[in-house]
Amino acid sequence: MPTGPVLVVGAAGKTGRAVCGALLSGGATVRAAVRPGREASAPAGTEPVAVDLADGRGLDAALEGCAAAYHLAPNVHPDEVGIAERVGDAARRVGLPRLVFHSVLHPDDARMPHHVRKGVAERALRQRVSGSLVVLRPSAYHENLLPQVLDGAVALPYSVDTPFTTVALADVAEVAATVLLDPARDREVHDLAGPESLTTREMVAQAEQVLGRPVRLTVGSPGAWAAGPGADLPAAAREALAAMFAAYDEDGLVGDPAALTALLGRRPTSWAETLAAATRPAP
Repeated sequence: MPTGPVLVVGAAGKTGRAVCGALLSGGATVRAAVRPGREASAPAGTEPVAVDLADGRGLDAALEGCAAAYHLAPNVHPDEVGIAERVGDAARRVGLPRLVFHSVLHPDDARMPHHVRKGVAERALRQRVSGSLVVLRPSAYHENLLPQVLDGAVALPYSVDTPFTTVALADVAEVAATVLLDPARDREVHDLAGPESLTTREMVAQAEQVLGRPVRLTVGSPGAWAAGPGADLPAAAREALAAMFAAYDEDGLVGDPAALTALLGRRPTSWAETLAAATRPAP
């Protein structure tokens, strides 16, 4: 166990909360970096600290005395690289021993601008971080599809017949905690892909078997998505996601589960197992 807290940047989001939970379960002291004025949104059991990623205010104070930090930028953020530069510079200034960066599977796929920004951010951190650096590259989460499946209707703006190696968020969080708390890890890069290559059509079919009821599956146009669910997004985010959907139409998003299996020391959680856990009655 490190002799200092672990900072989680982006702690109030879905992934940040899962990582905080895994760290707390492992006995770590956790600082939760959240936007100024949003301290109440920090996960229970953590110490909230205000950080403005847009200009770096609060980063040095949040990182001071930490044994490690998990850097998770806001989703599809146009200033991903600038944020990474500010985090890396602050980590160097305070002498942070260890940084883990939440990247993405296939960060150099030129078809997806926000993936490419992750790749550039990785390189920016390597140039700046003086302590150990570990990069995690997760695939899409099971949880991205789960709410629609549980509601009984899945509507997508991309092909239902291209494959994905989706991964359980809990598995990603478990691995994040493992590498954050292990001082021996340095300059490592790990793809985090789930154990199965499944199309969305196959995922929905499995869901019907697990749930014991039908799940409607429809495909809409990217234009309909942009005018509907994507309408409230900033234009840059909407364009980045539209480009991602076009890439998904071509070949989905597939990775090798070997690294995740080795880091977990077990087979990663399957889609059916995630579904079963989501429908299991609370104790």
